[in-house]
Amino acid sequence: MRALAPDGVTSRPAPPPDALPHFDPDHDHEPLPPPVADLRGRIAAADAVLFCTPEYAGALPGSFKNLLDWTVGGTEINDKPVAWINVSTAVTRARHAHDSLRRVLAYTGARIVPEACLHLPVPRQLVGPDGLVHDQALRTGLLTCLTLLTEAIPTKADRAPGPPSAPPHRGASSA
Repeated sequence: MRALAPDGVTSRPAPPPDALPHFDPDHDHEPLPPPVADLRGRIAAADAVLFCTPEYAGALPGSFKNLLDWTVGGTEINDKPVAWINVSTAVTRARHAHDSLRRVLAYTGARIVPEACLHLPVPRQLVGPDGLVHDQALRTGLLTCLTLLTEAIPTKADRAPGPPSAPPHRGASSA
């Protein structure tokens, strides 16, 4: 995605999932473990967040769920535009993982951008030795996702100062 980013769009990947400690709600307070503080800082600094995750055993992979669990106690992702790309070639299309991702992100108050959430199967053989996808149709699909997500970022005029809004209800679904 970084190779396809339009001018003015930069990305900063999340820390590797194995860098995060196992989630424990008793440790979800200041001072946060340094990798968690780094993750939350990256989310806070971002204008939008793009996820890509496989499905493992019919759900989100444990390490990815752990990453998401560390976002629940913070407010960094509240009302932030988020989307995901599903690159799975499996018959399930990672449907269960993305249903779970949608549920967790709704719980955090993230603003899911449904039109930017795409299923775009990427067979392994289309990923080059450089780690990039060179197939033009796939690159167009990836760019479409990125474009739709960036278009959902509020402009400065949309962020006009006003009274702070109440945090979202943690059980409410936003998508």
